[in-house]
Amino acid sequence: MTSSAGTVHLAVYDTFADWETGHTTAHLAQNGYTVRTVGLSREPVTTMGGLRIQPDLSLDELRAQDSALLILTGAAEWDTGDGLAPFARAARGFLDAGVPVAAICGATAGLAREGLLDDRAHTSAVSFYLAATGYAGGARYVDTDAVTDGGLITAGPTEPVAFAREVFARLGVYDAKKLDAWYRLFHDSDASAYEVLQGE
Repeated sequence: MTSSAGTVHLAVYDTFADWETGHTTAHLAQNGYTVRTVGLSREPVTTMGGLRIQPDLSLDELRAQDSALLILTGAAEWDTGDGLAPFARAARGFLDAGVPVAAICGATAGLAREGLLDDRAHTSAVSFYLAATGYAGGARYVDTDAVTDGGLITAGPTEPVAFAREVFARLGVYDAKKLDAWYRLFHDSDASAYEVLQGE
């Protein structure tokens, strides 16, 4: 069953970095989105934390017009070959179709290799990590927690809360006041922000 807010697609693959999208997917689901997992195939994958995930659909079944957002997380496989390159190509298709893409950690290197960061402001773990891909976008690198440039969101591996903040802003999940409160609560442990989130 599809929710009224739409469907968000989460790419899953072996060595998927479990912790990087927990805030993002949990709060999207709580705000009316359906989260569906996408694998290279429908065969189960094993995350970095040892969890087995059965993808809801395979990458060749994924269509940008059926999605509100594609999320790509880090994984060791982004740096050990071209096995995940099909997800970077899918990201190109999403961006070309005007559907946003959010990439964190190693997935940013995959997008760099695909040429998707050459002309967009972006961030990652550190600038030299992306420079090692040989991409042409070094001048557009921003040393900050997370960056949104049009339809593309990027973040480094230590910034899952900032990553979620950018996703929520791009999709309009919270208004500006609640978004600031959400970030202060989950990033800064600011208990006073809870009242704002509860609408008090």
